[in-house]
Amino acid sequence: MKTLLIAVAALAVLPAAGALAGDDCHVPRGAWQPREAVMQAAAGLGWHVEKVEADDGCWEVKGRDAQGRRIKAKLDPATLQVVKLRHRDGEQDRKRDRGGATPVAPSAPPANPLFQNGTPPVVRVN
Repeated sequence: MKTLLIAVAALAVLPAAGALAGDDCHVPRGAWQPREAVMQAAAGLGWHVEKVEADDGCWEVKGRDAQGRRIKAKLDPATLQVVKLRHRDGEQDRKRDRGGATPVAPSAPPANPLFQNGTPPVVRVN
């Protein structure tokens, strides 16, 4: 009986998980623009297209933008409007993907009554 309840609960949660995907497109297949229209729209944006495929109900375009940066974009299949765009700009993007953060210069403490005369509090451990 417990197994049946667990299975029913799991099946009830599955549709909600699909609704959480925000960059999916929900357009009937009959309303999609053809692949050639996607290529023309991308060229109109100054992109050099390397690959076009259907993904998550959207047209996905991979290629390079006018500055030569790698891009990955999702387009609404009916309107060909950009739903999601990701630039990959070489070395900086690789550092960001590896978790290499750019060092930030220290700044003054925020205005707060806990800080007196602009100096941070001193912590002492006994």
